Amino acid sequence: RLQNLVDFTYNQIMKKVAIIGGSGFIGSYVTKIFLEHDFEVKVSATDISREDKYQHLMSFKNAENLYISELNVTDKATLTDFVADCDIVIHGGTPFMLDVENPQAQLFDPTIKGTENFLDVVSHTPGIEKVVFIASVAGYNTDFPMPAGGKSFTDTFDENDTRYKSEASHPYAQAKFIANQVVEKFIQDHANLPFEICTVSPVGVMGKSLSNREDSTSTGLQFLIKNKIAPNDFIQAIYDNDVPFALVDVADVAQAIFNAATAKGLHGKDYLLASETYKASDMHEMLNLREPKEKGLIIYKNDLAKKDLNMTFKPAKESLNNFSK
Repeated sequence: RLQNLVDFTYNQIMKKVAIIGGSGFIGSYVTKIFLEHDFEVKVSATDISREDKYQHLMSFKNAENLYISELNVTDKATLTDFVADCDIVIHGGTPFMLDVENPQAQLFDPTIKGTENFLDVVSHTPGIEKVVFIASVAGYNTDFPMPAGGKSFTDTFDENDTRYKSEASHPYAQAKFIANQVVEKFIQDHANLPFEICTVSPVGVMGKSLSNREDSTSTGLQFLIKNKIAPNDFIQAIYDNDVPFALVDVADVAQAIFNAATAKGLHGKDYLLASETYKASDMHEMLNLREPKEKGLIIYKNDLAKKDLNMTFKPAKESLNNFSK
């Protein structure tokens, strides 16, 4: 009963959250859920003049508690201003792109240096009590959706498995893997932090976007698979090999982030967020509101998220159907 009172008081005090990347595909759902729970919410915008990037957030419940601030994650001064006076900081502002011309400039610098800058800033900002990183399954396996080295498509993977990185993997995956290492090393090197850090690592995030933006890689991938369009060799190989994807609903990812941000005792944890795994051909069927030919499998395990974050995960069919409705 005392612990319940402590938790209740803790959650009542923690009323201000900063969300880096809070207008993106996942970030919009995160912003929505915090607003619905009566938080003041600060959302970053890389270019505040581009209202089309964040205008959809203004229609959310309690949007009067929403503040949009311009932010460049490589600029420590604006980053310091952005997280000031916040109890919770969610970092989901690293780029997710598959078509890359300059990996160093487009992926490695903003992802890795941005993470290093962020950690330095929050470690010197008083009042922060919780930091949550929105990472990626790539932090566990850079070859995703292919199996990690030494595993087959039907071998399961959980948080106790050895993380796998290949230099041949996509630069996005390598950047996310290295950023995860940066966070882990920071936690190891700072034993007496005044705040908790935890991470969520979703697999392939699916579902319907809350905005009309057309620059989301997740919604773009769903559109391609629904219509069997292959703009490059990478997507064509997915069809040719009928690659299985581990999937998770975007709303479930947001719920897990909220739960992680408002719970205590999760410091240093990194949670895989996953529902079922389906082959690309069955994803195509479900995106067209038809039944899959095969039953989904749980390949990336979600037991730790269920236990610590009190999560239940929607069936992949529901997520894919939602995209097309």
